[in-house]
Amino acid sequence: MRLRHIEVIQALLQTGHLGTAAEWLQLPVTEVERLLRDAEDQLGFMLFASVRGRLQATREARELQVEIARVYDALEPVQRLANSLRQYLAPPLRVICTPPLANQLLPHCIAALRRRLPDAPCTLLSQPTRDIVRSLLLRESDLGLSLHDPDHADIDCQVIAQGKLQLLAPHGWLQPKQKYISLQDLAGQSMIGLEGHDPLSPALENKLHGLRPAPVIQTRVQTHQMMRSMVEAGEGLAIVDPFTALGAKASGLDTCPLAPAVPISLYALSLKNAEPSAAVQTLLAIVTEQAAAMLTN
Repeated sequence: MRLRHIEVIQALLQTGHLGTAAEWLQLPVTEVERLLRDAEDQLGFMLFASVRGRLQATREARELQVEIARVYDALEPVQRLANSLRQYLAPPLRVICTPPLANQLLPHCIAALRRRLPDAPCTLLSQPTRDIVRSLLLRESDLGLSLHDPDHADIDCQVIAQGKLQLLAPHGWLQPKQKYISLQDLAGQSMIGLEGHDPLSPALENKLHGLRPAPVIQTRVQTHQMMRSMVEAGEGLAIVDPFTALGAKASGLDTCPLAPAVPISLYALSLKNAEPSAAVQTLLAIVTEQAAAMLTN
């Protein structure tokens, strides 16, 4: 028997139906029937009998089932080796970025990459900037994307897009078509603070605390996405990155930039002197293009 015969017998043993076995093997039903007849002719006995619309294995087929299982077990290491060789020839593109980018920007970019490089495997992880740096240094990732410059001697940092910090407010809080909001307009307002290692937070909060009266910050959260959720829950106002603001605006929250503007940059991070693969270069071009389009609109 050929391996194709064994595949057909195994599929029929598992499904008991020609049509289902054909779908499983991605073959026409007529081809499955032909292969079954060919196997039975070579063996000299029937393997299946039709009983109430299903194919029932004969005693001989059931005895063969044990040996067929051994054949499949023997093929598994071959398949694993083939997968490993495929990854060696086309190693997966490993991307790591901060949560706002993973939620709003990267899904569109990965989809665009897939259209250009259909067979390029890709993994996407979401971590804070300090963990992105660690992942790059350990060579666990090929490309990092962050809204903060880590200022690390072994990391190349390239600005690929620029935007402005945005105010998030409940629907209807801002005036219709309001283009910006002055920091002074936030005096005395209930606001949500950011807890953690965000480099922008200290400078921004110093400006807010300089207002009279100062904004009231009773709740602090870890990420801009959590700030958005708090605004949606009615906990107060928040100042977030432009990518989080885009998603919030689409869900019905009010958004507008601060005045004077507080700029924020999108950085591409990579290990210094690392040679980028074709997939990394393609994705970086896509991210640059998509980010610019999103921040312009």
